[in-house]
Amino acid sequence: MSLISISNIKRDFKLGSEIVHVLRGIDLEINKGEYVALMGPSGSGKSTLMNILGCLDTPTSGTYILNGKDVSKMSDGELADIRNKEIGFVFQTFNLMPRTSALDNVSLPMVYAGATKTERKQRAVEVLEDVGLGDRMDHKPNQLSGGQRQRVAVGRALVNNPSIILADEPTGNLDSKTSIEIMNLFNDIHSKGNTVILVTHEEDIAEHAHRIIRLRDGQIESDERKSH
Repeated sequence: MSLISISNIKRDFKLGSEIVHVLRGIDLEINKGEYVALMGPSGSGKSTLMNILGCLDTPTSGTYILNGKDVSKMSDGELADIRNKEIGFVFQTFNLMPRTSALDNVSLPMVYAGATKTERKQRAVEVLEDVGLGDRMDHKPNQLSGGQRQRVAVGRALVNNPSIILADEPTGNLDSKTSIEIMNLFNDIHSKGNTVILVTHEEDIAEHAHRIIRLRDGQIESDERKSH
């Protein structure tokens, strides 16, 4: 069964009196455990598609079934719940809370999920060890390097055991050595059975994925699986 099943997804935006068709009928199936890169030039619709996949936005028309649930018709409250349970986000800008330790940043999604304090701490420690930051748990973001901050962000994305890890240009603010380290971390996460969807405009980053989907003008231009 597909983890993600999208059929004829369209997304229009109103600009003044004009309607801009950003996504023009996207059909897409992604199975559990896949490692997918979404690519495309600026204006191709990849960010809009990512926002829909991540339940941050709803399509104008079409159907999106995520893990057996039709999320294309959900209310904002239901979408927030799905985002917290099903999707782990990693952003280019890390989006960490500056005055909070790595441990507290990572355990935050569990607060919304209703976990107890003990459960939160136990799981956050486990995840930070997994991402190689076992010795930096009490550090605040400004005491960490860019690569370490992104590791905290990856840990936070993993903490609720989501169905999908969605990473938007996760190496965009990192130097090439650190980018390689972070991509190795994503490779590890994928090898443990996680579904990873990566949005990037960099070919060398996309090469880590096992399937590359290219968008152009709001449509899928190509969808290629690599043999591994």
